[in-house]
Amino acid sequence: MRGKNYRQPKGQPYARIEYIHGAPPPKISKFIMGDTKGDFEYCVSLKVKNDVQIRHNALEAARVAANKSLINDLGESGYMIKVRVYPHIVLRENKMIATAGADRLQEGMRRAFGKPIGRAARVKAGEPIIEVYVNEPAIQYAKKALKAASSKIPTPCKIEVEKIEEAKI
Repeated sequence: MRGKNYRQPKGQPYARIEYIHGAPPPKISKFIMGDTKGDFEYCVSLKVKNDVQIRHNALEAARVAANKSLINDLGESGYMIKVRVYPHIVLRENKMIATAGADRLQEGMRRAFGKPIGRAARVKAGEPIIEVYVNEPAIQYAKKALKAASSKIPTPCKIEVEKIEEAKI
């Protein structure tokens, strides 16, 4: 299975888990990490530039890379990180036999349905994937962490910094 085969969102999303038997669970273990009760001034977000499907292992790799960088720079309580997308789409593959010594290529059935092999999240252009909440002195570290995470995502990304507005009562 190659990730680039599933990068473009084509056709109907295959996401009704109650009808899909044998669908693998998402590999993302935690969606919110860091100081969840902290009060932060800025939100630094990683946004995709194109419509894309991102596989669950790519999302997990991006989360781990960003979290590791933030822990090294800020410690456990200087940030909060959120993964904003969930891999609902079930990916399918029609497996072909590739044995050593085979003198003919197996072509298989045309347009075969396939078995579930993984999960992916469909993301629209401009939608945030990961958000990091920090205070002003830590913005540079959040940008560095999201740059490391963007290298794991299969499409060009941009990093945006926004000041969190206080709720006016």
